[in-house]
Amino acid sequence: SVPPDVTEESPRVPAHLLCVCVSLALISLSFGGAVGLMFLMLGCALPQYNQYWPLFVLFFYILSPIPYCIARRLVDDTDATSNACKELAVFLTTGIVVSAFGLPIVFARAELIYWGACALVLTGNTVIFATILGFFLVFGSNDDFSWQQW
Repeated sequence: SVPPDVTEESPRVPAHLLCVCVSLALISLSFGGAVGLMFLMLGCALPQYNQYWPLFVLFFYILSPIPYCIARRLVDDTDATSNACKELAVFLTTGIVVSAFGLPIVFARAELIYWGACALVLTGNTVIFATILGFFLVFGSNDDFSWQQW
């Protein structure tokens, strides 16, 4: 005899509940991005700091998801084994993220920015990269709402 859960189709999530979840995720991610950028701008524009060198970390924010996005397009997800392309993408992404955290510290050590500005930029980095990670956790799967649809 076949167990009942094998023959019956699993219930689907109602469309309105899915829409609410997607909306809540988008609002949360937008809020996280705004807070992270606020910390970055505070580290640059406060009158006691008034140095805009930390804005160079914006390049790292833009570059960080690119290796993983390319690897997702090139790699077939059907096998559960490790893949060299994905491993390289994770390695490059890690290098970009570490560089984003290292650049403000190098600027502070070279006395281009103050240590208080460095702390604000590092806080902004943490929030922004957590937001980017959250985006890929929420929209990274091949479910009904995937970032690949965009």
